[in-house]
Amino acid sequence: MIETAIRNAFGKGDASDRAFREKVYRSVFAALDRALKANPNITVEAAINRRKSLQAKIAEIESEFIAAVPTVAPDVGSAERVLDRLEIGAGSPRGAAPVPEVNLGRQEPAADAPRRAPAPAIEPVRAATARKAAPAGSGRVEPRLDAAGDAPGRATDTIAEAEVPAQTERVVDAERRRPYAAIFFIVTLLSLGAIGAWWGFQTGLFKTPEEIDTSVPKPPAVTGSEDFDPDEEPIGAPAKPGQTDTQRSWITVFTPSDPSLVNAPGDTRAEVMEDDTGDFIRIRSGASGSAITFDVGQGVLEQLAGRRAVFDIVARAEEGKETQISVDCNFGELGDCGRKRYAVGYEKGEFLFEIELPDKSPGAEGTIAINSDIANGGKAIDVYEIKASVAQ
Repeated sequence: MIETAIRNAFGKGDASDRAFREKVYRSVFAALDRALKANPNITVEAAINRRKSLQAKIAEIESEFIAAVPTVAPDVGSAERVLDRLEIGAGSPRGAAPVPEVNLGRQEPAADAPRRAPAPAIEPVRAATARKAAPAGSGRVEPRLDAAGDAPGRATDTIAEAEVPAQTERVVDAERRRPYAAIFFIVTLLSLGAIGAWWGFQTGLFKTPEEIDTSVPKPPAVTGSEDFDPDEEPIGAPAKPGQTDTQRSWITVFTPSDPSLVNAPGDTRAEVMEDDTGDFIRIRSGASGSAITFDVGQGVLEQLAGRRAVFDIVARAEEGKETQISVDCNFGELGDCGRKRYAVGYEKGEFLFEIELPDKSPGAEGTIAINSDIANGGKAIDVYEIKASVAQ
């Protein structure tokens, strides 16, 4: 596009005239300056590149005219060497003839559009190397297109750095504001983190489940006389009925024939029944976990006082409902037996426990309490008898 504009301008005058060509080149540089000023978004690097591109194109076009001069040796190996010969400056000499307008394809701002503050002009680029004189007798003539006021043969100035246009100042301002924006962002994050931590502390987000619990404090578990260790008491494996009868002399504590010795408080139940296995009393603990108690006569306790006694409960579970039972004792002045636990199946069995009784008067009768289902599931057991003996 630049080459076409230059050649169209050449068509409006004498292109073989070096002074006319120089005016056209100056007009091209002026048009480029106007285009750069009209585009505030162009960077300094882009402006320099466009000037270098125009410089190379002018050097290429001018080399055609240099090669056409008979007295000039066609030594134009590069764009830099051609422009070194041209040394084109900005602006036209005072009083020079008008130069055809060169249009580089960019739209000029409308006449009524608001004018921008003029950006700093970019100095025209000129060759930086000093010119060397041709050897004597070589007949070589160095063609020069000096800018107005420049003395022929002087060393050209170094390539001027393009001044920062107006938009560059805005970029610099943005760079200056960038650290402040980063500081503001960090302060904002820290503030949000502090607010979040305060909110979490106020709402109890960092409390442990124990600290959050607002229910009535539970007292620590205390091991009482009724607690027991399951490992110390065998579960299941009851003796077969009659196995212990040949070894001991038994004292009857309870039989179904005397149900008056049974107490069923609250939601518990006790009922004497009979089947092909004999008479039994079916006891059932309720959801409250209350136990059914069996009275132990004072006379029985007096026979066992001062000895190691063995108690035997003959029972089975309700049909198809295996259960776990617990047994507690209260023998008045003779103490208690602690809490025992047994697994009871549907097969009839004997469930024994031993206790060392002190040698004193019991003072009253005692009791044996049985919970038929320690899981409070309402399962029942059938009790055939309870008996006691002195350990051998």
